[in-house]
Amino acid sequence: MAQPLVIAIPKGRILEEAAPLLARAGIEPDAAFSDDGSRALRFATNRRDIDLIRVRAFDVATFVAHGAAQIGIVGSDVLAEFDYPELYAPVDLGIGHCRLSVAEPAEMAATDDPRGWSHVRVATKYPHVTQAHFERRGVQAECVKLNGAMELAPTLGLAPRIVDHVSSGRTLKENGLVEVEVIAQVTSRLVVNRAAFKTRPELVPLVDAFRRAGSAPRPLAGGAGGGPVISAGEVTRPPLAPPASGRGI
Repeated sequence: MAQPLVIAIPKGRILEEAAPLLARAGIEPDAAFSDDGSRALRFATNRRDIDLIRVRAFDVATFVAHGAAQIGIVGSDVLAEFDYPELYAPVDLGIGHCRLSVAEPAEMAATDDPRGWSHVRVATKYPHVTQAHFERRGVQAECVKLNGAMELAPTLGLAPRIVDHVSSGRTLKENGLVEVEVIAQVTSRLVVNRAAFKTRPELVPLVDAFRRAGSAPRPLAGGAGGGPVISAGEVTRPPLAPPASGRGI
């Protein structure tokens, strides 16, 4: 008997938004999957051929790219940052709406004009995407890599600006920062390991189920604003193409 397919789901807000998608795709995880107090990381479902793992958003792409999971849900920002060639991203699930933006202290923004920047120092979880964005603008960017608490960087003198997710803007406001430039709009994508897609034919109907689930009507989320929609491969290569086998989804 083949090993169950493993679907990697990010913790936090995306997990909450992904739960209805899983249900519409016919996947019902154990109750512990939605329990924040549970320390378990792998969960059975109503289907013996599918397990779920719950990991950090940045780790979803790594688990799927290396074949530890065969399919997953991950933000387009993470896909662009890691740029794994092993990943195929066939479906925009229409959840996880936010934007990747540049922010700075309100007092700086009062007299600042992003159009006049020639050099910036920013703290961010996304140095690859950030660097590529400013290169396209002809701006020299010095990126300080942080994994969290980005909003502290300006007040503690680490970097005067940050690049991070913005949804409602509340976190920025509570830390004295304002959004001054939108780099890209972000949504969550279904990603598949390319090798697994060729060797595990049961992935095809599963991807189709997620495509139908993702196209079902649902309330509009936040994330309105300027900036292009960021997609996997946008930074260094054209949009992801289907696997070389030519098999359609």
